[in-house]
Amino acid sequence: MEPEIIAEPVNQLSTWTAKGMQLVVEYAPKVLMALIVLWIGSLLIRMLASLLNKVLDRRGVEPTLKRFLHSLVTISLRVLLFLTVIQMMGVATTSFVAIVGAAGLAVGLALQGTLANFAGGTLILLFKPYKVGDLIEAQGILGTVKEIQIFTTVLLTPENKTAIIPNGAMANGNIINYSADGKMRVDLTMGVAYGEPLDKVRQVLEGVMNANSLVLQEPAPSVTVNKLNLEGIELAVRPWCDPKDYWTVYFGILEQGITALQAAGINGPKPSMTVTTKHA
Repeated sequence: MEPEIIAEPVNQLSTWTAKGMQLVVEYAPKVLMALIVLWIGSLLIRMLASLLNKVLDRRGVEPTLKRFLHSLVTISLRVLLFLTVIQMMGVATTSFVAIVGAAGLAVGLALQGTLANFAGGTLILLFKPYKVGDLIEAQGILGTVKEIQIFTTVLLTPENKTAIIPNGAMANGNIINYSADGKMRVDLTMGVAYGEPLDKVRQVLEGVMNANSLVLQEPAPSVTVNKLNLEGIELAVRPWCDPKDYWTVYFGILEQGITALQAAGINGPKPSMTVTTKHA
C-alpha cells in the first residue's frame, strides 16, 4: 500500500509543475514585452517632459503654469503607459477605464465653474493679455495687476482695495490694458471764464505740464477747447505719462494747473444768468 500513498503527491506535483511551466511559457513573453514597453515609455515621457520645459521657457510662461503643465502632462502620460502595460499583460482594462471616465465626468460637472476659471487662467498665463504690474480695467474694475493665479487674478485698485476676479470671467470678458503701449494719456478737464485769452491759458497750462518731470514730452501734452458751458469754457488738458504714474500726474497737474491759472490772474468759470424783462 505504501507505493500507492506516495504516487498521489508525486502526480499532483507533476501536474502543478506542468501548469506552472505552461503559465510561464504563456505569460513570460507578455511580461517581458510589457517591461520593455514600460522602460521605453518611461524614457520617452522624460524626453517629452524635458522638451515641454524648453518650449515653455522659450515662450516665457509663468513658473506657476509651467510647473502645473509639466505635472499634468507627465501624470497623464504615465497613466496611459500604465494602462498599456497591464493590458499587454492580459489584464482587462475596459471596466477600469469606464469607472475612471464616469468619475471624471461627475467631477467635471460638479466643478464646472472651477474648471472654467482654470481654463481661463491657463489662457491668460499662455497668451499674456496682461502681466503683473500692468494697469488694466476689467469686469468694471480699474486696478494694477498684483498677482495672476491659476484660478483668479488679483488687482489693487487706486483706493488701495484688493479685488479678486475669477479668471473665467477675465478670459471671456473685455480687458483694457493701459500699460501695453508703455505710455498713457491722462484726460483732465479744466474751465475758465468767457473773455479770458485762450492763448495765455494754453501757455500757462502747457508750462505746468512741461515742468512736471513725470509728464512725457513725446507725445507732446496738449490743451484744447472741449465744450462751451453756461458757466464758461471747458478745456481738455491732455498730458502723457508712464501708466504707473497715472494718478500722480492726474492729481498733480490738476492742482498745479489751478494754482498757475490763479497766479496768472485767469478767472475760472462763473455761473451766469441773463434776465430779460418786457415792458407792457
